[in-house]
Amino acid sequence: MLKDQQVGAVLPAQDIARARSYYSEKLGLEPENPDADDNLQYRCGDGTGFFIYQTSNAGSAKNTQMGWMVSDVKAAVEELRGRGVTFEDYDFPGLKTEDGVATMPDGEKAAWFLDSEGNILSLNQTG
Repeated sequence: MLKDQQVGAVLPAQDIARARSYYSEKLGLEPENPDADDNLQYRCGDGTGFFIYQTSNAGSAKNTQMGWMVSDVKAAVEELRGRGVTFEDYDFPGLKTEDGVATMPDGEKAAWFLDSEGNILSLNQTG
């Protein structure tokens, strides 16, 4: 039943106004509910979307919480860097970034960054 349904992510924010500003200025996204003061709803490609809600638990996850599929990770990284986004560098067994971009054994490329609330977000490019 669920395999054919759309899915969306839910992200926490300690400061909803700060999150709104970050997603607008750095990522170029505007919420569908601009008048709300305790949550933000965003729409992205193919009817997907995500929800940000205010909570003191924000930034506590140590894993990737949401990612976008892009056609060219390196180009997307450069564009977002131009808007002030800082990308993470990792050097773990099996995962090493170069200039913020990792190339996986299967050829997939990925890059990670933190939003204003400490949530780990990613860009992903297959093959």
